[in-house]
Amino acid sequence: MIEIYVRIRPEDIAYLKFIFESYETVGFLRTIDPREATLVVFLVPDFADVGRKILESVEREIHLERLERPLDLGDDWLVGAVAREASE
Repeated sequence: MIEIYVRIRPEDIAYLKFIFESYETVGFLRTIDPREATLVVFLVPDFADVGRKILESVEREIHLERLERPLDLGDDWLVGAVAREASE
């Protein structure tokens, strides 16, 4: 999985999640910090280019800030597992 960390407005979380859910095989989101609206977008490697284009398109509609991987990944087991695997 390819990880892209982003921060958006809390009220835009559902919108971004809906967009990625509508592209079933491209990727999905996990919320790291709901108050700060810090998310990770997991992209399937075969569809990473499509996923990046989706994010570029969404950036024209909502404020989306790309981030480095946060030190605190919260308590989501999947986020932690992918981060550990990527670090190995």
